[in-house]
Amino acid sequence: MMNIEQIYTGCLAQGAYYIESNGEAAIIDPLREVQPYIDRAESDNAKIKYIFETHFHADFVSGHLTLAKKTGATIVYGPTATPSFDALIANDKQVFTLGELTIMALHTPGHTMESTTYLLRDTSGIDKAIFTGDTLFLGDVGRPDLAQKAADMTQEELAGILFDSLRNKIMPLSDDVLVYPAHGAGSACGKNMMNVTLDTLGNQKQVNYALREDMTRNEFITEVTKGLLPPPAYFPENVQLNKEGYEDIDIVMHRSKHGLRPHTFERIANEKEALILDVRHQTQFAKGHIPRSIFIGLGGTFAPWVGALIKNVKQPILLVTNQGEEEETIIRLSRVGFDNALGYLEGGFESWKRAGKEIDTVLSISPDVLNEAINEVNTKTSIFDVRRASEYSLEHLAGAINTPLDTLNEHQVTLSNSQPFHLYCAGGYRSMIAASILKSRGVHDLVDISGGFAAIKAANLPTKGIACNSK
Repeated sequence: MMNIEQIYTGCLAQGAYYIESNGEAAIIDPLREVQPYIDRAESDNAKIKYIFETHFHADFVSGHLTLAKKTGATIVYGPTATPSFDALIANDKQVFTLGELTIMALHTPGHTMESTTYLLRDTSGIDKAIFTGDTLFLGDVGRPDLAQKAADMTQEELAGILFDSLRNKIMPLSDDVLVYPAHGAGSACGKNMMNVTLDTLGNQKQVNYALREDMTRNEFITEVTKGLLPPPAYFPENVQLNKEGYEDIDIVMHRSKHGLRPHTFERIANEKEALILDVRHQTQFAKGHIPRSIFIGLGGTFAPWVGALIKNVKQPILLVTNQGEEEETIIRLSRVGFDNALGYLEGGFESWKRAGKEIDTVLSISPDVLNEAINEVNTKTSIFDVRRASEYSLEHLAGAINTPLDTLNEHQVTLSNSQPFHLYCAGGYRSMIAASILKSRGVHDLVDISGGFAAIKAANLPTKGIACNSK
């Protein structure tokens, strides 16, 4: 009997795995809130025996330490891993028994030097699945630039090692072996991931550029290192937490989950120099928010944007949420190592208004109103597209200038000197983040385009880009 369950968290584009056989369970790359894994095992009357870590994760804080403490399970890393806590450091090809199954650790360095793929075999010893971590994604492979400082190697050297790992350890496996990666599309750990989260190795050999059979080592190095964007600033801090340890999520929750009345909230914000983080929907934020607060809504890819834009995981944070979303917000912050939430605004934004406190708004207009402004005689209309460069290149509003959200600091002078100006993204989420950051820095003469590029297209405003040229 074999039970494999992929536990996929869309807002992190992260896959954890639950494997159970004959009353014994293993968890691969768990998230920080571990109770769901414990509950899952209990529902099978199973005991969690192993916690397999594919590598020291950079984009999220794993739940390995808390899960081991609560269950007595053994934490397993691959060769060369040097954690600051008790763990079993597996040898290459070391075999672990799980009920009637076996799991073999295949050392597959390249993304990081300790990166390890776990090969699952059934009761007959037949290869069934590989849990590849960040070594092999669907449509891509792990970027080789994240561990170069720790490994004292160049990204090209790490890419070469990754080439060898793929060719020697993974590609020789049977085509019908299932591939379970640690991430899917949207993760910053790769650049070209597919939207699906499960595939066969045989199909990946056909569609994944990095597994092309006739690819030379030098071609692989060139392809894998081409077009890599700078990694988010919080990545090294998450690696350190995963390697050296962190507080249990229960402790973080107890410290952070308490409501603050508006006057206390305001006082703490000033005394602690806390960042006020508003996680409501962008339309709510536009209609009214606390001055100088930053919007990053729970409805989008919340945690990665927090990490990319706030950067310092020790930053004191005060929360503005919709009622009932306080706990979820604290959990999702903690997933990327932001444990210093000081509390939340009791009663939500409505309590701030009832207290007579100052509020701010963001002017948001429809594409039709924007089109009228563009066509108005003697009116200069500056428009900024805060999507990724690849999105902008594909198609954008004619006349718009690309200022990607994650590089906003590089463009602030341009934006500040282009007043009044308009902002848009794909659907309104990122442009509202950009608007909030700019307003917090004193840039107020801006207008958000409601609905983003999707609404611009629907309104038939003129566009440019590769998609237009290909028509």
